[in-house]
Amino acid sequence: MGNIMALAQKELRAYFVSPIAYVVLGLFAVLFGVFYVASLNLMVQLSMGQFGAGGPQVVNINEFMIRPLFGNTSVVLLFMLPMLTMRSYAEEKRSGTMELLLTSPLTDLQIVMGKFLGAMALYALMLSLTLIHIGVLFWYGEPEWAPLLSGYLGLLLMGGSFISIGLAISSMTKNQIVAGVATFAVLLLFWVINWIGDASGTTTQAVLAYLSILEHFDDFSKGVIDTTHLTYYGSFITLGLFLTAKSMDSERWNG
Repeated sequence: MGNIMALAQKELRAYFVSPIAYVVLGLFAVLFGVFYVASLNLMVQLSMGQFGAGGPQVVNINEFMIRPLFGNTSVVLLFMLPMLTMRSYAEEKRSGTMELLLTSPLTDLQIVMGKFLGAMALYALMLSLTLIHIGVLFWYGEPEWAPLLSGYLGLLLMGGSFISIGLAISSMTKNQIVAGVATFAVLLLFWVINWIGDASGTTTQAVLAYLSILEHFDDFSKGVIDTTHLTYYGSFITLGLFLTAKSMDSERWNG
């Protein structure tokens, strides 16, 4: 476990050596702030009765602000997390340090988990930036804790799925741009796969809906934690890490 944590710390530091961490954190903070203000303005307009008669009315903060905000955040992650993972293995291959990593006294599992936890640490830092905005809501309003916590859990699991697939694709190429674009394409496929099911039969529609990343996130934003969704994201993350490990094993034998 010590080797894994040491590698995770090394990976986290490596993100801040390059501009990637600063660009990703900055863009994420700006975009989240924009969606936060937009959601807040909409909620204020609704509470003032501008979309209906009867004057000011009580508006559920979680339903009319936090849930749409988390939905918009998931879209931002779809675009930004491939930027986070594209360099993990591709840069190691390009710079020639992959051979040193493979010949170090580390197992493939330790390398994979170390890089995954390093990326997850930076992702957790990204999410922590949003707590400032949520704190403002608690200062001026009374949002419910449960949907907030489950929403953050959903974002964490969804982000973990994105990162695991991004690492797997990055381990298969030397080009960071190729890794980033391919990761985005794969994630987008799982994002819209349920749209294909809308024009299919009942069974096919049910299968494709289950495979959709977005479908499993919706309940988290409502405050519902279902074991089906936990199993899905856990399986998705495991698949990504397994593919990364197999790619590492192939690289070791080819080397």
